[in-house]
Amino acid sequence: MQSTATPISDAALAIATTPGFLSTWILALLVVVPLAFAFAVAFLPEKHARATALIGTLVALALTVVSLFQFNWANGAAFQFPNRIEWLPSLGISASMGVDSVSLLLIALAGLLGPICVLASWTAITNRVRTYFAWMLVLQAAMVGVFVARDLILFYVCFEFTLIPMYILISLYGSTNRKRAATTFFLYTFTGSMIALAGLVYVAWINAGLPTDSFPGAGTWTFDIATLQQASINHLTFSQQSMVLLALMAGFAVKVPLFPVHTWLPLAHTEAPTAGSVILAGVLLKLGTYGIFRFALPFATDAFIHYAPFMAVLCIIGILYGGLICWVQTDMKKLVAYSSVAHLGFCILGLVALNVAGIQGSILYMINHGLSTGALFLCVGFVYERYHTRSMKDVGGLAAKMPIWATFMVFFVMASVGLPGLNGFVSEFLCIFGTFQASDSWGKQIWGSSNAPVPGATPGNLGPWYALIAGLGVIVAAMYLLIMTGKVVFGPLREPAGHGAGHGHDAHASHDSHGADDHGHLPADLTAREITCLVPLAIACLVFGVYPMPLFDALKGPVNETVAYVQTVRDNPLQPGGGRPEVTARAAASATESRLPTLLTGSEEAPR
Repeated sequence: MQSTATPISDAALAIATTPGFLSTWILALLVVVPLAFAFAVAFLPEKHARATALIGTLVALALTVVSLFQFNWANGAAFQFPNRIEWLPSLGISASMGVDSVSLLLIALAGLLGPICVLASWTAITNRVRTYFAWMLVLQAAMVGVFVARDLILFYVCFEFTLIPMYILISLYGSTNRKRAATTFFLYTFTGSMIALAGLVYVAWINAGLPTDSFPGAGTWTFDIATLQQASINHLTFSQQSMVLLALMAGFAVKVPLFPVHTWLPLAHTEAPTAGSVILAGVLLKLGTYGIFRFALPFATDAFIHYAPFMAVLCIIGILYGGLICWVQTDMKKLVAYSSVAHLGFCILGLVALNVAGIQGSILYMINHGLSTGALFLCVGFVYERYHTRSMKDVGGLAAKMPIWATFMVFFVMASVGLPGLNGFVSEFLCIFGTFQASDSWGKQIWGSSNAPVPGATPGNLGPWYALIAGLGVIVAAMYLLIMTGKVVFGPLREPAGHGAGHGHDAHASHDSHGADDHGHLPADLTAREITCLVPLAIACLVFGVYPMPLFDALKGPVNETVAYVQTVRDNPLQPGGGRPEVTARAAASATESRLPTLLTGSEEAPR
């Protein structure tokens, strides 16, 4: 076929494919493109809403793939694709963007889940279609904005704006108790976010009061993240750092959620539409873990080190509590929701270990949990579309009727419980291993000897007992997920009344809380569309489980720099009146990186 390209389109293509253009604008495009398609969905005829939303998410995914290829992974600790647009210069506020390898991997996760969520909602949403898909796209833009932000106000605006789309998705398209779930979700997260904002503004206020010759950017109102990190770590007293840490954790711990502020999560998951649960588990919860890694740890490092054991105890309680309460659940979706409380407890536990293994495991957990748990919510949602129940008392033995679904379900359950060879094992093992070795005196704790150095020990306030107790959660997690699998997948076939042979579609509109009157007459087993949703997640779970080294290599720079930064803070304690010799992440890395072991090799890390 003869090309129909015009000189204008050729020129646009030439500009868009220029490396300079991509380096400058690709992060902005990752935010703007979903927003543009959201407006298109809102104003186009409803019959085009699904296709337009799918195209928008695919374009965003394509841009994400381009950014992955353009990114310099050998220097993953550096923030790349910088872009800065002055927003409110009188207040030091700008739209400053940049990504390191951690941010980019989480953006890739959001980009992958975008089209999957649209496809998963194709037949499930039949009322207010434009509203649903428009807000889905807005939510994706806000989530990406969180990960690309290098200005605190831009970060906070995007962080807070994620509440609005998710509130609408739950309240309009959720199940029976959707109003209560949406309100609880909003109040918990909004209250925590306001407290976190107070902590961030306090650091900016401290920086504005510093002498201008302290360091570049001191003595001015600015919300640049790098500048405020330097002000916080070098010029706050321990008590001031403690207040900042408390404020930031109030916002981020609720978002994770960390025990005991987790109670909103099971309700929100249970009542949200399927795609809402996938996005919530896959990406939204990671905004909290990302915030702790990006802000709480570097802004209040001394306080973070001091209170690490307390945070570890909360993580362990959450792991065991989340696992035990799963045993009494009969709702499949609620069970998977409570499992997230346990899983994210492991994620934060690895982070507070403050060593290479723990932090690397924590970041990997963010990604792997989004893949496997997001897939589990999809599997549960596909069953709900057919039977309008998630109760394990009503359905069972579905392998006899849905063998393809059963295969995926068993696979993702195995990934979630940490079966060796699948992605969950790697991250879970690293978090526990990092916790185990995070102690200067763990040899003394185990063997009663304080003299003989034990290979592998790293500075930290945790140790074997934390790891051993948390490890019980692995056993608990395996038990409750395997029990659910045994009831739902295997055994004699159980179906709700009216769902006998040949009845694989929605014939009971009154059971659908969002008012759908038809679900496309779904067959008994998965359709090609539903398989398409699950296959990419299954491939990712398998590849990252069998060969995780590309992820290790990608995360090596940020992880090593973070550990080096923490070690330098330890080596240069705060003065009694506050303050210390100037510490920066880059200086810390150059000073201490030679002491960092390379994970899984045992060799010394070469200086960058």
